[in-house]
Amino acid sequence: MVVHGGLQAWWIEPVLKSFDRVPLFVCATILTSFNDNAAITYLATLAPGFTEVLKQAVVAGAVTGGGLTVIANAPNPAGQAILQKFFAGGVSALWLFVSALAPTLIMAAAFMLL
Repeated sequence: MVVHGGLQAWWIEPVLKSFDRVPLFVCATILTSFNDNAAITYLATLAPGFTEVLKQAVVAGAVTGGGLTVIANAPNPAGQAILQKFFAGGVSALWLFVSALAPTLIMAAAFMLL
């Protein structure tokens, strides 16, 4: 991550600095559903001059979106393999997303309002 992440600094800084707190939070939440949250937070550290508020928005978004990911984290495919016998048609990515949406929205509201 450090080797490949460092190569991303040229584009990630201008992109991240173009967002305010709420859009940055939403962006981190969405990106985390496709990428590992550690990668999202690490890439945010490559933007020098980030305020504490923007750093918190990235971390809160990464934590909030973590429940939406199916393939970004290794335990999820392993968990699917172990639990496969309990799901006759397999684990549906759509239903997993739908099931994780309500808790994700609750976490988003908690981070934004508290």
